[in-house]
Amino acid sequence: MRTLIALLVVIWLVVGAVAAAQRGYFGGDDDVSCKEFSDTALTIVAGPLNYAGVNPKVKCKTPEPSK
Repeated sequence: MRTLIALLVVIWLVVGAVAAAQRGYFGGDDDVSCKEFSDTALTIVAGPLNYAGVNPKVKCKTPEPSK
């Protein structure tokens, strides 16, 4: 039973990673912001729900570095 659950979790995350790749979250040489990282992570965790219309987005406010 444990193996089945582990396999389902892995498949769920792989489907989420495919959805994130289709949305273009991977790649690019830009610095990654809090928002980009959070959107990517939530898309992966949402897994197959992405194909049911879920489009997770996060609003991050991080302090700006001093000059």
